[in-house]
Parts: sequence; C-alpha cells; structure tokens
Amino acid sequence: MGESRRYYVTTPIYYVNDRPHIGHAYCTVLADTMRRYRRLMGDETWFLTGTDEHGQKVQEAAERRGMSPQAHCDELHAAFRELWPQLHVEEDDFIRTTEPRHTRVVQAALQQLWEAGDITIQSYEGWYSTGAERFFTEKDLVDGRCPDTGQPVQWISEKNYFFRMSRYGERLRAHIEANPDFIRPPHRANEVLAFLDKGLDDLCISRPKERLAWGIELPFDSDYVTYVWFDALLNYVSAIGLFSDSERFERWWPHAHHLIGKDILTTHSVYWTTMLMALGLPLPRSITATGWWLQGDTKMSKSLGNVVSPLGMKDVYGADVLRFFLMRDMVIGLDANFSEEALVRRNNSDLANDLGNLARRVAGLCDRYFEGKVPEPGEPTAAEAAVMATADDLRAAVPQLVDDLKLHSAIEEIMQFVRSLNKYVTDTAPFRLVKTDAPAAGRILYTVLEGLRHAAWLLWPVMPQKMEALLVGLGVPGKPTTLDALRWGELRAGTGLGLGEALFPRAELPVAAPEAAPSPEKAAEGGSAEAEPAQAQGPAEIAFDQFEQVDLRVATVLSCQRVEGSDRLLDFQLDLGTEQRRVVSGLAQHIAPEGLAGTQVVLVANLAPRKIFKILSQGMILSCETPESGLTLLRPGAAVAAGAKVS
Repeated sequence: MGESRRYYVTTPIYYVNDRPHIGHAYCTVLADTMRRYRRLMGDETWFLTGTDEHGQKVQEAAERRGMSPQAHCDELHAAFRELWPQLHVEEDDFIRTTEPRHTRVVQAALQQLWEAGDITIQSYEGWYSTGAERFFTEKDLVDGRCPDTGQPVQWISEKNYFFRMSRYGERLRAHIEANPDFIRPPHRANEVLAFLDKGLDDLCISRPKERLAWGIELPFDSDYVTYVWFDALLNYVSAIGLFSDSERFERWWPHAHHLIGKDILTTHSVYWTTMLMALGLPLPRSITATGWWLQGDTKMSKSLGNVVSPLGMKDVYGADVLRFFLMRDMVIGLDANFSEEALVRRNNSDLANDLGNLARRVAGLCDRYFEGKVPEPGEPTAAEAAVMATADDLRAAVPQLVDDLKLHSAIEEIMQFVRSLNKYVTDTAPFRLVKTDAPAAGRILYTVLEGLRHAAWLLWPVMPQKMEALLVGLGVPGKPTTLDALRWGELRAGTGLGLGEALFPRAELPVAAPEAAPSPEKAAEGGSAEAEPAQAQGPAEIAFDQFEQVDLRVATVLSCQRVEGSDRLLDFQLDLGTEQRRVVSGLAQHIAPEGLAGTQVVLVANLAPRKIFKILSQGMILSCETPESGLTLLRPGAAVAAGAKVS
C-alpha cells in the first residue's frame, strides 16, 4: 500500500465551452474510483473537481450566444456539476474559477511573484492561437497553423507580463529525475524531460483588457487580466486553503495526486510545477496523464461529430455498467477505443454472465433447499480452503495493483476470482449433492456467497450502487469500510437472502439504422433507385498456392515490454528455435506485457521486415477477437517446440 495515509486527488477543471463528453466522464470516474479504493486501503481522502471559467474562448462563446460570460458559465458549469451524481461520483469539493475564494488566491500569488521579481513586463511579438489561448514561435507552427488545435493563428505585438519560468528548468529536471513516480506513466516523464532539453522560455501570463476582459485582473496593473492557465492551475491550492487556512492546506497538499489528460501534460508538469517552485510550495506527489478515448484510430472531437455523451450511455446501460467499462477497458496512461458494442460485450460477459448469473444461480439453490437463507458454513474441505486462500491473496493483491495504476488488472483479478467461483460450483455440483448430503451442499453454497461478498467489497469502488445492492441481497447492508475489516466467514448463517432480480440484465448490441433508398437526384447521378441491393462482401478469396506461401511458426516469448513513447505498441523478443526475432505489435491497448515471457504465440514468419516506431519488426503476431475476452493472442493448444510449423 501507499506510504501516505492521506490521499488528495484532483481532476482537471473542465473548460466551460461545451457539454461534458466521455473523456470528462472517464477522468472524473477514475478519480472517484481511485479515491474509493484508497478509502478501502484505510486512507483519509479528499476529492476535488470543478470548472475553468475564464479566457478568450469562454468570452467568444458567450458573445456568440448573446449572453454575458458569467451567465454562460453559470449554465454550462451546471451541466458538469449535475452529471457527476448521475455517474455515482461523490466529490468533496467542486470549485469554479469565478468564485471569490479562488480569485483572492490568484491575485495573492501574482502579487507575491511580482514582489519577488519573478514577474516582469516585456514587449512581445508572436503568433497567437485563440483556440489554445497561447503564443507560438514560427518554428512551433505546423503548416502555419496552431500545433495544438490546427486552427489559424494571428500575429500580435504588445506589451505583456511574463513569469520568469526559465529560472526553474534545471530544478524541475532534477526533481523529475530524482522522483521516478512523479510523472506517470514513465514515457510521459521522458516527454517532459525532452521538452526541458530545449530550454525553458519565460511564460506570458497576461492579456490586455482591450483584447480580453474576461479574466482575473492583475493586482499590480488594472489594464490586464491574467492568462487563463496561470489562473486555472491555482485551483488545486485555492480549494484547500492556500493563503487562508494553513492548517487545512498543510493537511492535504503534501498528499496531492493530479489526474489529467495527456494533452495538458506540459501545462501541469512544467507551467504548474515552476509556478509552485516560485511560490515556495512543494510539488504534488504525482501527476498522472491518462490517454484518449478513440473511435477507431481517431480522437473524439466535436468537429468530427464523434463525441460520445456519457449521459446517453448511462441512460441506456446504467451508470455502474458504464463505470465498469471505462475502468476495465482503458489502461491508465494509454489510449483506448470506445464503442457501444464493446461496452455491451463487457456487460454481457463479465457482469451479466459471470457475476450476475452466479449470484442468481446460488440464490436460486438457497431458495429451493435452504429456505432462502445463508446455509451453515460447515467444516471446510481442501476445495473450500483453496477458495479462501484465493480470496486472501486477492485482498492483498488489489491494493498494490491500484497503487501501481494497474486498475484494469485489479478489476480483471477480481473477475477471475468470480469465474473461479463459477467453476467451483460446476465442479462440486451442489444441486446434485443436496439430494444425498445437504450439509455438504450448504457448505459449498456458503463458500460461494462469502466469495461474492468479497468480490462486492473489492468491486465497490468501480460500481458502488450495484455492489451495495449485491451486499444488501447477501444480507449485509451498508458500504464497505476497509480491507482490514474484510475477513472470511463473517457472513452469518440463517441470514435472509434477497438476490431474486438480475443485477446486470443482458443488453442487446445496437442495431444500425438501415440506409435510406437513394433519392431520385442521386439515382440520376450514378445509378437506379431500383437497383438490386449490393451483396455483402467478405474477405477476398485467395488461391491455395497463395496460402501455402504463408509461413506460420510457433514462437516462445522471451520478453515483452511497451514501446517507449507509444500508447499502442508492444516490443516482443521471440525464440524461433533456430533464431531470435524482434516483433512490434499494436496490441498494447488489449494485452498487458507483464507475464507474457515463457508463453507461446503464432507468428507470420516470412512477412517482409518493416520499421515501426524506428524498430525493425520481423514478422506479425496473430491475434483473435472473441465476444467474451475481446482481442487476445492466438496461442497453440499445447506447448510445442519453438519454431514448429503451423500447418
């Protein structure tokens, strides 16, 4: 477990230029889930989220709507604030950057830096991006456009105030190198170090009111407002009492953990950290950059029209199913693909089939043979002892996986335990045994019910409402407390069960709407409206001699690791018996590299080598997709000699 007994977790504060999307929901649910796990681990916790309400984009959005900026912010901030309870998120504080408590801290920080000589006024010329709300040099631009947004930029020449960020570059580098867990995952720390290698410039932190009036006024020059990023980042300390409540601030700030999107890594790991250094404040414990939710290989974007509404998903499948999918299907720090089909598969396989069906199956047997009550546990045999040992191991493993940011692995370990309970019921067959040895059947059912209680505790941070309902059904109402209080055998015999209704109903895959018949105009352009429908096309046929040219070999994995700097690639070292090969595979979002060494895979061995991410990849590893487990490696049915030909 973590060395700290306190845990202060923050999300980014979300910009009020549009409604919340699935990326906002993911980061906020992640923070809520991590906080709940830390509570189970015995930590005191504090969870902050909020909205970023100043800046040029907000001012322009309000003008387009014919509203004042404040009225615009009041309306859109409510969309975020009202969403979180619907996703079972329980933040301790929600901060708005238009609140007086925040404004006072921003102005006090600016005044302190001004008096210390860390802010100077300079004439400045540069390319300005309204979308990114920052200046860029000529070399930064991509095809003459903003490198962050792709939007046009404009040349601006004016006097502005600058934070002397360049003073703190080497000190920041030393901190990152001395604290490997400070920026996570590690390849993001390497990105920041590479950014520092270029040398830090001073940071423009003001905008003249004649150009932008919607912001916090500089305390030493009323003709300017502060840059939105200097304003927004201070929310993490203004919310917990900087300059106003030193006891509260000291209670939480040393235990701060920021969760952010990878697109705001520089602002948090460079701008924010150097600001803290200049203010004489310690740096947060960690900054974790999450990946993006993609559709196919494309980032979700309003301009592309592929943004997913979390409310839409929640209303169809339920908040806890959505939470489970988001936490299970994204590896923290890497990109992941979102699809409604994948969410439905996860619900049907993990939740409806494995967990929900087990609860109903055992409850039905208890209803039939034990008056709907928890049976007597009896004296455990070796089979029950094995289940109890697995539960003990799981209780110890989950906190470490959470600390290591392997939340997807922690969830999978719990689900493997649930699957082992299903197998235990099948192997011991209490539905047959009860006819000849009712106490033995009762012992088996008690073991499964107690196993379900353990699973409910451990999954509660991910699905709080559903797992509390499962605990109520087991006759143990109330929220889980700490893992130290989770002990085998506390389910009381004779307790009435209430597991009649399905916790997780099966869902149907969404059906695409049929395409409309072509209009007369379209028919005239290129075909008849009465033409026969096109036949469905599968993969193109190949001749047998073409297939014979493919050399499939069994290879033994010597090692596997993530490709540094890539969210999608794995670097395999393979043994082919007579030689070793290095193969790069785009499976990192589906398969964890840990534990693959010593396993076997199927390799297309005569594929022409090609460079992938500057690595020469010699072959292709085969994978397959199933509704139950998603994308997984294709493996031989039994261990064979490395290099064996597949025919």
